[in-house]
Amino acid sequence: MTSKLLRGGVSALSAAAALLLATTAASATEGYFQTGYGTIQKAHSGAGVANPEDAMTLSVNPAGLTSVGRQFEAAFTLFSPLRDHTATASALAPPAAFPLAPGKVESTSNLFLMPNMAYSSPIDSQSAWGVALFGNGGMNTNYHANVFGGGNAGVNLEQMFLTVGYARKMGEVSVGVAPVFAIQKFRADGLAAFDNPLFSANPGHVTGRGDDYAVGGGLRVGVQWALQPGLRLGLSGQTPIWSTKFNKYSGLFAGGGSFDVPGSITAGLAWDALPTLTLMADWRHIFYSAVPAIANSSVPAAPFGASNGPGFGWRDVDAISVAAAWKATSDLTVRLGYSHNTNPVRAGDVLLNVLAPGVVTDHLSAGLSYAWTKNLSIDLAGGYVPRHAITGVNNMAPDQNIRLSMEQFEGSFGLRYRY
Repeated sequence: MTSKLLRGGVSALSAAAALLLATTAASATEGYFQTGYGTIQKAHSGAGVANPEDAMTLSVNPAGLTSVGRQFEAAFTLFSPLRDHTATASALAPPAAFPLAPGKVESTSNLFLMPNMAYSSPIDSQSAWGVALFGNGGMNTNYHANVFGGGNAGVNLEQMFLTVGYARKMGEVSVGVAPVFAIQKFRADGLAAFDNPLFSANPGHVTGRGDDYAVGGGLRVGVQWALQPGLRLGLSGQTPIWSTKFNKYSGLFAGGGSFDVPGSITAGLAWDALPTLTLMADWRHIFYSAVPAIANSSVPAAPFGASNGPGFGWRDVDAISVAAAWKATSDLTVRLGYSHNTNPVRAGDVLLNVLAPGVVTDHLSAGLSYAWTKNLSIDLAGGYVPRHAITGVNNMAPDQNIRLSMEQFEGSFGLRYRY
């Protein structure tokens, strides 16, 4: 029976992989990372590294596998990021300068479906394993305007992660390890202004090349420690996911198409303040500065595609999340969350970040979990990211200001089955 359940869970994960890569593309709160994976994490605005409740703990802290038992879950998030840029008039003109057309332009790609699945199972009284499939996305825009001299402009980055984890409990401490495998898909359109020997180290590999793929791998490790009854500490770290290059866009990304997934670290506490109330607080740091294609300044010190070529100028991001889970009845748990993160985008890099305006900083969330039966639970979550904007000078037309703006809505529905 167990083997049949296991095969069923793994088969469902495999079947979801194609759907996940086909649908995941959006801009999330912490740069281009989602604020939590799975419905419970989303209801908590990403908090919970020290409070594992479901198999999706693999996406933040594999040590939590020893606490969640045998279960399978699947969830879908409907995500709507509303993005636009506004440019003032400029008296400068190409080729000496590169101003944007004045006025406000909105991205028309505003609705995305993001699924995730996970399975966890004890091995014995001290150890457990699990597998999870989830997605990420961030640099996705679609402007029906001649923004960069090549007609309709935009980029699309989609990332799918598959992780298999193992955890072992030793007294009051659990440790976990989880290799992470990734597939990335990218395309860029409408960047004709940069597709020439003046701007690119590899002209013809900048824009309009269709979808390109990169694969890679990394490692996530985690610790969970029961400091005292009702108080838990969680720590986790994710290496970069070292990836192959986007060869079709070797004239765009620094390093000849290199685009690794940044590493991160997370630390947090969970406190059972009452038998029915758990409070959580997490801190995360995302190392965007370690990926040249993301972190290099957008001011052209070298051609696009060169090792020190332009990037998006993103800084590292720090995020703080707080959350509460209240067990209102034996069947119903109510959840609230809030997170705040630093803005990765500098004012001097607004021109290229028209393509990836990851400027939002706050996330409000709420949700609930309802035990429909002894084995089956329903999870719901909703989130809102207030509009945030940043204004800076166009570094290729210094008499022009550009304002980037974003607001986000999301709703998540999940099912969990405990065996």
